[in-house]
Amino acid sequence: MSLFTTLKLALRALWRNKVRSTLTMLGIVFGIGAVIAMVSGGQGAQQAVREVFQSLGTNVLILTNGSQRSFGAAGGAGSRLSLTWDDLAALQSGEITSIRSVAPMLQTRTQVASEDANWNSTVIGTTAVWFGVRTWDAAQGTVFDEDTGASSAKVTVIGKTVATQLFGETNPVGQTIRISGQPYEIIGVLTSKGQGPMGDNDDVLVVPIKTYQQKLDKGLAKYVKGQILVSMTADDVAERTMSQITALLRDRHKLDGADEDDFRIRNPAEFAQAQQDSTQRIATLLAIVAAVSLFVGGIGVMNIMLVSVTERTREIGIRMAVGAKPIDVMTQFLVESLALAAVGGVLGLALGAGAAKYMASYFGWKFFFPATTAAIAFAVAGGVGVVFGLYPAIRASRLDPITAP
Repeated sequence: MSLFTTLKLALRALWRNKVRSTLTMLGIVFGIGAVIAMVSGGQGAQQAVREVFQSLGTNVLILTNGSQRSFGAAGGAGSRLSLTWDDLAALQSGEITSIRSVAPMLQTRTQVASEDANWNSTVIGTTAVWFGVRTWDAAQGTVFDEDTGASSAKVTVIGKTVATQLFGETNPVGQTIRISGQPYEIIGVLTSKGQGPMGDNDDVLVVPIKTYQQKLDKGLAKYVKGQILVSMTADDVAERTMSQITALLRDRHKLDGADEDDFRIRNPAEFAQAQQDSTQRIATLLAIVAAVSLFVGGIGVMNIMLVSVTERTREIGIRMAVGAKPIDVMTQFLVESLALAAVGGVLGLALGAGAAKYMASYFGWKFFFPATTAAIAFAVAGGVGVVFGLYPAIRASRLDPITAP
């Protein structure tokens, strides 16, 4: 009997029991759908983590002041002012060859206003180098050049959120904005970076460092009351660079072996990797659970096919009595199992892709369709159809047509 005839008979038999066939496929449908959704969701979550930390800049270390201890109690990070502007100059000197560039970053929250609206936002005082460290360009207008960044000019570059809140759809470049009551000219609007580890990256205004110190800063001018961003020459020099910065600053601050560091160095890449590893483990665990459900679906296929053999003994006996060979009967039942698995696999792929797309939209991450995983899952579904359909097929082929009712 030809394969086409066998396939037609198998599909006809499945169609006669539509409800049972549909229920049989559900295990495979949900199993494959869950595998695709979990793997896709895991990839989307990892990409979201990468993008969040990339918003801080590439190959960046964050240097901050240490914590103050008083009577055994430690203050928060930055409570002990220790980093000086001379330390910043030492880092910029080129003594540590793995450092590409260094930028100070002072910041505060304050009220800002246009003629028609006002908004509370973060104001950052820095130099032109900061935009390169953060890999942040202007979508409209321009960012600081070297001269502007080192001047005391009352100009600012604003983030997308600030531009939207204060000016709506109007181009704000060239317009005046008031920061803590002082007028500043807007020279540029930054490209959107979205959410970051500390909140909305776009809710920010950037002013020259000297302007910030003169108009917004109060206190000791000797110390850097903020962060120092250190951009490195490559990804694989972070440990060496951190070690060299630590040695340089300890020497400058005259700390001996018994003294703790009076500063902190953070590497965002380490946090990103930890987050990715955690996300990967969770995604793998969920994929394993989904694969188990696919296995359970295969058992459902075998169970239904065994029931089908029992119910169709008369049909099988008649077919064998009129000349059908055992291999023909076994092939028909195998084809029925494969058909169930194949249709269930296709529906499962569609369900998984739809679920993954919904998850990406709901959580705000990029949609990934794991083509390799989909191909493997579909092949596994076919294997499930063969493996779990083989025993019922063999049992049907060995049925004695004389004893068949």
